[in-house]
Amino acid sequence: MSSQTRAFLKQVGIFSTLEEEDIRSVERVLSPIDAGADEVLFREGDPGDRLFIIRSGRVAITVSVANGDDFEVASFGSGECFGEMTLFDNAPRSATCTTTEPTSFYTLTVDDFDSLVRNHPQCAIKIMYRMLNVTTERLRSSSNFLSDMVQWGEGARKRAITDEFTGLYNRRYLDEAIEERIADARATGTSLAIMMFDLDHFHAINDAYGQQIGDEVIKDLVPVIRRVFRETDYAARYGGDEFTVLLPDTDVETAYSIASTLVEEVRTVDTLAKQGGSIDTATTSVGIAVFPIHGNTGKELSDNADHALYQAKEGGRNRAKVFAPENGKARVQGAGT
Repeated sequence: MSSQTRAFLKQVGIFSTLEEEDIRSVERVLSPIDAGADEVLFREGDPGDRLFIIRSGRVAITVSVANGDDFEVASFGSGECFGEMTLFDNAPRSATCTTTEPTSFYTLTVDDFDSLVRNHPQCAIKIMYRMLNVTTERLRSSSNFLSDMVQWGEGARKRAITDEFTGLYNRRYLDEAIEERIADARATGTSLAIMMFDLDHFHAINDAYGQQIGDEVIKDLVPVIRRVFRETDYAARYGGDEFTVLLPDTDVETAYSIASTLVEEVRTVDTLAKQGGSIDTATTSVGIAVFPIHGNTGKELSDNADHALYQAKEGGRNRAKVFAPENGKARVQGAGT
């Protein structure tokens, strides 16, 4: 393949983080195919054995509805890919794919991807992470839920990116998403805030009322999280009572304001008040770090947000704090300040 082809592949979402040598490894396992207009590439129920990447042209994705008609749920053009889940799941196709004009593709079969995994595992891992994020972004930016079912299947998508207990994103997704969002912020010249928070005295809550009540408090936090944060934010349960949220295009002042609202709203959770014990109010401590002023990598931002959370705990809990060096000043919000 030519350098022009490699330049094209670099612009495809699932390959966008690959180095030049990775791109060369990928191009060696891709196969080009051409199709005329109105050709069916696969039908609903057919076995799936390959991923499609559109070089030029366009395809429509349709599903059969109750009255027997075909309903278009998505369409894809140059530089886009579809059929990712066939590389991981041997399930039949959940929709029909038809070209709407003469279209050229690259295809990646299951066998070829397995070869890439064996011979170039780091390259394959990068591609798999990007597949996850590209597909998730489609869901976030579109109200058409079916188009994502075509790509992943509802069950597989949820298992891959969500925490089963809370329905929020999981840690694996957040660890990858932070680097993606930093790259976006760097490219657009915008800021990105990361917020870490947990429940104050959570061990004492479990000791006083038992783990079941502790779990209920965590569950009752979820509506608060969904209410406080915006649709463009990425909220994840990081483990236990620990949560992390990415806030794109968010500066220090806005992040601090949102965190302050969170602190106030968590105090309205009445799960503990119903128990009649000595601990009757749920509170949270929040740490904030913002790209690029508090770090340029995911690790730097995460470490500094975690450090700010520690400072909030040391400052008396039930408050939010923006990262600052130990000898600097940081704004604090909460009871007693």
